[in-house]
Amino acid sequence: MSATPTNFEFIGTEPSGVTNARRWAVVWLLFAASLINYLDRATISFALPLISHDLHLGPETKGVLLSAFFWSYTLMQVPIGLMVDRMNLLWVYAAAFALWSLAQGLTGLAGSLVVLILLRIVLGIGESIYLPGGIRIVSRLFGSAERGLPSGIFDFGSRTGLVLEGVLIPWLLVHYGWRDTFVVVGLTAFLWLIPWFAVFPPKLTKRKERVLKQPEEHVRRRFRLTHFNRNLLGICLGFFCFDYFWYLMLTWLPDYLYEARHMSIMKAGIYAAVPYAVFGLSEPIGGWISDRLIRRGWDETRTRKGIISFAFTFGLLMIPAAMARTAGTAVALIVCAGLVGLSSANLLVMVQACAPHDEVGIWTGFQNFSGNIGGITAPLVTGFLIEWTGSFLPAFILAPTLLMSGLLSYWFIVGKLEPPTPEQLQAAD
Repeated sequence: MSATPTNFEFIGTEPSGVTNARRWAVVWLLFAASLINYLDRATISFALPLISHDLHLGPETKGVLLSAFFWSYTLMQVPIGLMVDRMNLLWVYAAAFALWSLAQGLTGLAGSLVVLILLRIVLGIGESIYLPGGIRIVSRLFGSAERGLPSGIFDFGSRTGLVLEGVLIPWLLVHYGWRDTFVVVGLTAFLWLIPWFAVFPPKLTKRKERVLKQPEEHVRRRFRLTHFNRNLLGICLGFFCFDYFWYLMLTWLPDYLYEARHMSIMKAGIYAAVPYAVFGLSEPIGGWISDRLIRRGWDETRTRKGIISFAFTFGLLMIPAAMARTAGTAVALIVCAGLVGLSSANLLVMVQACAPHDEVGIWTGFQNFSGNIGGITAPLVTGFLIEWTGSFLPAFILAPTLLMSGLLSYWFIVGKLEPPTPEQLQAAD
């Protein structure tokens, strides 16, 4: 990588003037933060049998404990988006990272269900920075035609965390118990802050003077625009459909392999990790392909929407997977369905391209808020359908059907991938 400074022109802010080596170092730190993020949020799923035994938790209370994280995580998306747009990026991200790591570590000291729930809520508050903060930083460091690969890399960390925890967390639980596991995982994460403060570009810690001094009337007008902009509506609807599909895979796939395909718990965990890995590896690849085509002169709007459409079609493989006669065939089809991940980087770039430059954070907050509504409903609806029909098939039909319907939103509601013009901003008054 070249260490020569590269300038980028952004509406409303100064050129970044950050060396190529430093901006990619930040991307890889965001990758590591995303990995830790998902590792921390899902540790409780592996530790739940031990926790429920020690604290005498029944099925209903376990469900409440598992959902507590999403209460605060979802509600914080818009507020944290506002914060990353208007405050010091270095310190906001570091403070949120420290908060969630502390909550993770203190979970090992919890002596009651109430304390566990409170700590999961705090964990959700801290981890809410992950997508709005990461997208905001990428948008400040990279031009519009080169954001696909870095967006894919940093979000790939979340899927890597899922794969890693399938090996690391069970080992820690067996050797150290659930309390020490939470303490070790949570507190050792603080080491990430050392390179973060060393590498983060000082020029990104403050917004440009003239942006901070915008009249209050103009700021209110821009904020109203985030509520009513057509592109934002389309992005939110499409991302809801995408996350519904993803959270079906994330929450129900191991149980499907165990219950419907009669695999052992260990084998089901290993086979479930494979489509997660494919999903994650596909993210930077999909972003890289789009970036390359756009730099060769392809239209950005059609290219990114085209890659998203191509990737979403792989989700339809979940339907024949549910109907397959053998477990091997089902697993192979589900692994191929993981290629939906080719869309992820382009979904993240889309919000960067359409948002006013000083509102990337709040737009991402709205996008992720909508997605996590899908994340909350997918496990609940799937459980209801399984109980009602006695089969995984209806749930495996609904998720890819919703995924494909998301394409209607991306093609017919979301327009050209560009921020609103000054005239549109003024008309929002």
